[in-house]
Order: sequence, then structure tokens, then C-alpha cells
Amino acid sequence: MNNSGLKKKKFQAIAIISVLLLLIYGKNLTERQAFKSISRTFTEVYNDRLVVEGYIFQISDRLFSIQKLIDHCNLDYDYSRVINEIQGHENGIMELIVDFEKTNLTADESDYLADFKRIIENDLNIKNYELLFTDSSGVNSNQVKLYDQKIALAKTDLENLSKIQMDEGQKLISKAKVQINRSQIWAQFEVALLIILIIVIYIFLFRGQPKKQDIFY
Repeated sequence: MNNSGLKKKKFQAIAIISVLLLLIYGKNLTERQAFKSISRTFTEVYNDRLVVEGYIFQISDRLFSIQKLIDHCNLDYDYSRVINEIQGHENGIMELIVDFEKTNLTADESDYLADFKRIIENDLNIKNYELLFTDSSGVNSNQVKLYDQKIALAKTDLENLSKIQMDEGQKLISKAKVQINRSQIWAQFEVALLIILIIVIYIFLFRGQPKKQDIFY
């Protein structure tokens, strides 16, 4: 084998190896981006869905406590204590809403949360316990029913918000599965490239060596 032929084979081998190494490097860059995307997806599932579902549960619990105080207004409660308890629950709900608003909200979430917030701020803001009950007239049934209707609307908003968490969480999990499957395909592609690289190096080092008679030719 003459020197020009040997040089040509060397050049071809180096070119093939370089292309394979570039492909592997490109695959690694793609893989890093995929892992970052998967990490962001699971972070979003936790921060914007699981944590928010916890907010919704705490808000529902406080809303139930408000309704219990309103519906049992004919019991022997201290006026100031009842109002303070209701306001305490409402303030707690508003604090949770502030945290809720900091999460990544969909358009529907923003609408339901805004409506829920309006009900708490305006419709359930009880200033005077006598609106619900007086010793002389007893329970103001019409006012209690009105508050119950507003609470029912607030509960509907919470149910819709909770359903969104399930739907959006499922979308994010499906997205993560696609990314993981894609990463697995890229991993198989990398293995194939490494096998080809090993074969090329083997051919070049062991089968591409000139025979002694060719060297002295």
C-alpha cells in the first residue's frame, strides 16, 4: 500500500471519528436540555399543582368553618368572638389566596380565583352579628340563606380550581413522560454511535495497518 492510500484511509477514519464525536457531543447537549426540561416540569407539578391543591384544601376547611359559624348563629355565642372568628378565617383565606396568586395560573384559574376572592372580600364580609341573629327576632333566615348561597358559589369556584389542578397536573406528567421516552431514544442512539466509533477505531488500528511487504514495497 502506498503512502497516498494510507493517508487517504487515515483522513477518512479521522473524518468519520470526528463526525461521530460531534454527534455524541450534540446528543449530550440535547440530553442536558431534556433533563433540565424534565426537572422544570416536575418542579412545576409540585409548586403549581400539588402545593396549590394544599392551598385549596386549607381554604375549603376555613370556608367550612365560616359556614358552620353562620348556620349555627342561633346558639349562645359571644357576639365579638364570633365576628372575630369569622374574620380570622377570612384573613387566613386571603393570605392563602395571595400565595395562590404567586403560582403559575392558567386563564381559567385566574378567573375562578378572582371570583372566589371577590366573594370572600365583598359577600362574606360580615360586619355585624345582628345581621344574622338578634335576641328579639332570632335567626335572620333570609340573610343566612344569602350567605349560604354565596358560600356555595365560593365552593363551586374551589371545585373548579381543584379540577384544574388535576387536569394540568396530568398534562405535565404526560409531558414529562414524552421527554423521558425521548431521552431513552437518544440514549440508544448514543450507544449505537459508540459501537460504530469502536468499530471504526478497531478497523483503523488493527485492520488498517499496512503489511510488512507493503511497507518495503
